[in-house]
Amino acid sequence: MNDLLWLWILLGVLVVVGGGAALLVPRARRRRGTGTLPTAPAPTGGETRDDTLDEAAAPPAPAPPTGQPEAVPEAAPALETPEPVAGRLARLRDRLARSGSPLGARLLSVLSRDHLTEDDWDELEETLLLADIGAGPTDELIEALRTRVRVLGTREPGTVRDLLRAELLKVVDPGMDRGLATTGPAGDDGERLPAVVLVVGVNGTGKTTTVGKLARVLVAEHRTVVLGAADTFRAAAADQLQTWGARVGVETVRADRDGADPAAVAFDAVKRGRAEHTDVVLVDTAGRLQNKAGLMDELGKITRVVTRDVPLSEVLLVLDATTGQNGLNQARVFAEVAGVTGIVLTKLDGTAKGGIVVQVQRELGVPVKLVGLGEGPDDLAPFDPEEFVDGLLG
Repeated sequence: MNDLLWLWILLGVLVVVGGGAALLVPRARRRRGTGTLPTAPAPTGGETRDDTLDEAAAPPAPAPPTGQPEAVPEAAPALETPEPVAGRLARLRDRLARSGSPLGARLLSVLSRDHLTEDDWDELEETLLLADIGAGPTDELIEALRTRVRVLGTREPGTVRDLLRAELLKVVDPGMDRGLATTGPAGDDGERLPAVVLVVGVNGTGKTTTVGKLARVLVAEHRTVVLGAADTFRAAAADQLQTWGARVGVETVRADRDGADPAAVAFDAVKRGRAEHTDVVLVDTAGRLQNKAGLMDELGKITRVVTRDVPLSEVLLVLDATTGQNGLNQARVFAEVAGVTGIVLTKLDGTAKGGIVVQVQRELGVPVKLVGLGEGPDDLAPFDPEEFVDGLLG
């Protein structure tokens, strides 16, 4: 009896132990399944295998959210094609005629009177002076008109207009060389060097904008151009110039920080132009005019550094035609410091004082070569004396 009891107890113990083991096995398997994937054994024969997942085993990239299109690479902006320069010359007379200048109308009105008294001649003189023609040119013009009127003895409007046109054209001086030097000299090895054009002037005259527009003039004439942003003291100047250049595919050389050495930027621009066999390098300079000494030092350094390799072809002074006598005072300082070879008159369509053309040429002894006729990107034109005088006369 006791043996049978012990047998049943032993069987019960075995059943309990076996059931517990069966319960533990799935749990252990589940615990191992939550870990990392096991590393496959290295194959024999000296071969090695990367333990990372194969590309095919990588999970697919998540799809973009519903309603949001995939990003498309931004296309490069299309380059603009500047207007032909010849078409701009035809607009000069129209722009001047619509500028509201009373100069031509008042002169013609007085000269057409039956009898010219001294008061009439005084009125003519005052009209010319108010138009910023200047005292010297005004005296010359009045004396020439007195003589011609006395000789002709006529007040017929057509004859008077032709007379006035001829005398105005003389004081504007059509004989001055107004061509822009855009062909560089030959180097010692026969290599054609770029023409280097330095653009100077005070801020507010539209200097940087003028450089950008001049680049468009040159591109329209199928010239290659590099811009040098040597105005490193005005934060927006380099950005503005680069935007102008990018619109017509022209490269801009600029400093990597504000306040950098402007002479170094000018040198790098010329170096780039020479390496790429560029036709013209346009260098925009700072327009500060705090004192003459500081201006002389800065422009003098730029000139010295640039001309080590390539001589300057042009130094263009940008003047605002609406500033009158104040603009002329600025011009004198720059002419003394920078050796100006030509004038760019901006905002000529917005002034009734077109005579500043005559005065600035007489004072500085250099020609007006380019004029700004408006705010459009292609509103910069070579100056034409005959078109200018016809515009003044309406």
